[in-house]
Amino acid sequence: MSETGRIFMGAAANAPDSAQYLDLKLANRHGLIAGATGTGKTVTLQGLAEGFSRAGVPVFMADVKGDLSGLSEVGGDKQVFKDRAEQLGLTDFAGAAYPVIFWDVYGVSGHPVRATISEMGPLLLARLFDLNETQSGVLSLVFKVADDEGLLLMDLKDLRALLVYVSENSAKLTATYGNVAAATVGTIQRRLLEVEAQGADKFFGEPALRLDDFMRIDPNGRGTISILAADKLVQAPKLYATLLLWLLSELFEKLPEVGDLDKPRLVFFFDEAHLLFNDAPKALLDKVTQVVRLIRSKGVGVYFVTQSPTDIPDDVLGQLGNRVQHALRAFTPKDAKLVKAAADTFRQNPKLNTQTAITELGVGEALVSTLGKGGVPGMVERVLIAPPTAHVGPSTPESRARIMATSPMRGLYDTLLDRDSAFEMLARRAEATVANASNDHFTIPNSGPTKPTPRPAAPRRSDSMGEAITKSVLRSVGSSLGRAIVRGVLGSIMKK
Repeated sequence: MSETGRIFMGAAANAPDSAQYLDLKLANRHGLIAGATGTGKTVTLQGLAEGFSRAGVPVFMADVKGDLSGLSEVGGDKQVFKDRAEQLGLTDFAGAAYPVIFWDVYGVSGHPVRATISEMGPLLLARLFDLNETQSGVLSLVFKVADDEGLLLMDLKDLRALLVYVSENSAKLTATYGNVAAATVGTIQRRLLEVEAQGADKFFGEPALRLDDFMRIDPNGRGTISILAADKLVQAPKLYATLLLWLLSELFEKLPEVGDLDKPRLVFFFDEAHLLFNDAPKALLDKVTQVVRLIRSKGVGVYFVTQSPTDIPDDVLGQLGNRVQHALRAFTPKDAKLVKAAADTFRQNPKLNTQTAITELGVGEALVSTLGKGGVPGMVERVLIAPPTAHVGPSTPESRARIMATSPMRGLYDTLLDRDSAFEMLARRAEATVANASNDHFTIPNSGPTKPTPRPAAPRRSDSMGEAITKSVLRSVGSSLGRAIVRGVLGSIMKK
């Protein structure tokens, strides 16, 4: 099934001339796997991941349904796959297992995946918090204040403490940073609580993920397949999409330019890709388009997996040169338009009615077009997708436990670190201010039972910066404790 420099994707039954291959030199030109639910997208995704791994290319993928964990176990024993291999003339077809590392934001089904608030940045956080333009501007201001005052933003409690600080000192900060409406800060605080309730507090913190740990080659020269457990994560769609986009952005910003290699340094599969683009603001869409357009020069291929090509904005879709289209059904006029739009994305084959074929495809059958010499799209072909060699479906709990126990990542991310950052810094400032204020307002008697003599009353003035911090931090701690008590009694979250 493997040939040097390319991955066999499929062919028409008993028609080797129709064989479709993915050229590894052009695999960093990105791709699309589309089709209705139940038409075989997951098997195609698994087959491609296996091909990249055999070729020594590391792979990252999110496992939305829990089916991809089977890549760690030997498969190929199902009769339907044996029959498919025979139809395609695959005489060397045999079961295999692949090197897998499991990851999980919640730290249950894999090694924890974490990022710091500072690494995420205001643009992606605004997407996660579903902020409008004005609110996003205030969040950017908060980050600027943190930078100017040397306050490290590592986790959500750091961001919460800084938001309280900015709100309480908005009048003082306005002169330097512009208008800061307390109501807007309050909205951001409420959104922070909402995403925290979805489990985002597990994602933000340290040790933060090192990208090199996604780009590993095993002793046999096979690329490691990193699988992110996303069956629970996808239920918080904005957190899911923000996490994957952050990973892409980190790859784009931190990897050096390498140009066009003989094969990618990493292939990134983005399942349920429509979640990234739903209601996304223009600034974020521009960022995604930029990343997709330029990240290929870093040696990274990005493959979007979704139901219809229309789920992907045109500016991004135009960058996806390698395409696999599984069946779509035209039950309604709207469905018919989607089918036509999907057919129009291919380089047409005069021997094939693409639009009709899309509605006639069976499970495990697809229309395929890959890039050829010079990066020119090949004519679309109707093919039977090559069968995977690993187990199709979830791995057993025993197998997952064994892989976790022997994982090269064992112990590196499992223990949460909470180093000195904005929350602790602001708390120390508050304590120092309380002590200074106490010494400043009272004199201590030298002897005798005389009570301390207060200083002459000073003109009333607004709270000092330190006093404001004190009140802010104490209020933050008190309200957090109150919310925890309410959750325990009522099973709900008290919002401000």
